[in-house]
Amino acid sequence: MTETYLKLVWAYLKIGLFGFGGGYAMLSLIQNEIVGSSWCPQITNQTFTDIVAISQMTPGPIGINSATYIGYVACGNSVLGSLVATIAVVLPPFVLVLYASHFITKHENSTIIKGAFMGLRPVVVGLIASAALLLMNGENFGTTEPDIIKSVLLCAGSFGVVYFTKIHPILVIIAAGIIGYFIFI
Repeated sequence: MTETYLKLVWAYLKIGLFGFGGGYAMLSLIQNEIVGSSWCPQITNQTFTDIVAISQMTPGPIGINSATYIGYVACGNSVLGSLVATIAVVLPPFVLVLYASHFITKHENSTIIKGAFMGLRPVVVGLIASAALLLMNGENFGTTEPDIIKSVLLCAGSFGVVYFTKIHPILVIIAAGIIGYFIFI
């Protein structure tokens, strides 16, 4: 069991260190490190999709929420596993931000620093796009053509309602869940 904790810490330290762009950018890193790993066989693509959905709905950042859940499951339903994974994913960005804030304040007019931030922008966009593609799978959209069409229409309709009206997104999520329940029975 100690080996699982160590592998969990190592995986989430890497994810926290290279997860530029926030939680959604971390999703592809989390999937790559956790799903299908020999030390955490209980996290499959289907389980990971469910973890992402639950992590989106619960308060807090998606990367931390998913780390907490995966740590719990990976270590045999252990609260200690949740704590270890959460600390491991938060620690690298915390340390980097502490150092970077001091460094950036001192060198805020540097063309090198400005260039580095400009270079990170496309990387963040790529990581978020990777997360979007990661979630476009049979677990989220179905495997048959009618299910895929229903899923895409529900997704597009939800996006349209949120984008073009003043209806609160939480109400749209609840409505989409109810509609989804009835159309996918």
